[in-house]
Amino acid sequence: MEKDIAISVKNVSKTFRIPHEKVTSVRGAVVNAFKSGGYEEFQALDDVSFEVKKGEFFGIIGRNGSGKSTLLKVLAGIYQADKGKVEIDGMISPFLELGIGFNPELSGRDNVYLNATVLGMTKKQIDEKFDSIVAFSELERFIDQKLKNYSSGMQVRLAFSVSIHANRDILLMDEVLAVGDTNFQSKCLTEFNKYRDAGRTVVIVTHDIAVVQRYCDRAMFLRSGKIIKIGKADEVGNAYVYENMSDEEKRMINEKEVTHIENDGDEYKSQKVVKITSIKLINKKGEEKNVFETGESMGICLKLDIYDETRKLNFGVGMHLVSGGQVFGYNTQADRFEIKRDCKEITLYFESMPVLKGDYYLNIACFGNMLESHYDFKPRCKIVKFYSDISKDSYRGVCDIKHEWKCN
Repeated sequence: MEKDIAISVKNVSKTFRIPHEKVTSVRGAVVNAFKSGGYEEFQALDDVSFEVKKGEFFGIIGRNGSGKSTLLKVLAGIYQADKGKVEIDGMISPFLELGIGFNPELSGRDNVYLNATVLGMTKKQIDEKFDSIVAFSELERFIDQKLKNYSSGMQVRLAFSVSIHANRDILLMDEVLAVGDTNFQSKCLTEFNKYRDAGRTVVIVTHDIAVVQRYCDRAMFLRSGKIIKIGKADEVGNAYVYENMSDEEKRMINEKEVTHIENDGDEYKSQKVVKITSIKLINKKGEEKNVFETGESMGICLKLDIYDETRKLNFGVGMHLVSGGQVFGYNTQADRFEIKRDCKEITLYFESMPVLKGDYYLNIACFGNMLESHYDFKPRCKIVKFYSDISKDSYRGVCDIKHEWKCN
């Protein structure tokens, strides 16, 4: 292994056996052992190869079940790979799962000594760093209470503080930022930077793409145990976001969304004036989609059957946050758009939708004048999802309005 390489992984695979039936007794285990087909194999890692350089901040991203945590446990020596080779140059400080190496019946103080000893620190070293460990965790008032009385966030703070004070060459972190308040997360990231500045190596598994793109030198995207992309953090993070968008699009199409709902047991009935027969969302190219990016073009297309051409028609479209709150509500009457009597399809088109990340639903209706009863009403007929560029994840509200800052 080259001198500047901290971690080398070559052709590593790991498979688990998952029982089909829950075993609750020794007899059950024996019986199942002689059954054919009593389990299925799940390949958590499939021929994975990569290297991490010394002093590098390396991110590993992927959806649940992609193999991220399994890989970190292989690196930490908790799991043995079925095949392949792992080489580590340096001592590792792993922070993989909440509670590993802790005893809930012992006090926080005793657990500091227990966990630090597991990480290879001597009692003298722990004594010297104890006050600093506790101060970083901000648990001075609770350090002599039993760990079982700690919240999950308190346990994370204590475990993380022990890990970073172990002064190992390589820090392995699995979703450390998923638990804990924003102030603690900020402290973690500051410590990561100190590690990197000191020439140590940090490998972090996280779902927070913003953290990966902001702090990591490089990253790796795993899916179903295989490497999809490895390289610059920005590029890998974007690949992960777009892959999720594609998955979400397929899921929403396969679900065959309901285009009407029941009201008190009865479907809203057309008054034989007009019926909205289908609703679809399209992009600028006319391709049907349900997932869009902030700023992307979007059209809302309604196919119609008009039964009574003598009636004046008014179509309305409203978009609302699933969590509550209206984004917009437009109708053809207010916009002075006349519906042709032979119209078969009507589209409300947006050249750019400045809507930030979130889930939204559409209410669509056809009526006469705005205060008249509906001829046809499709409440919550479509769910549309918006994904924002990573840099906009810290924005608040529902829209990304063009703006600039000035300083005189």
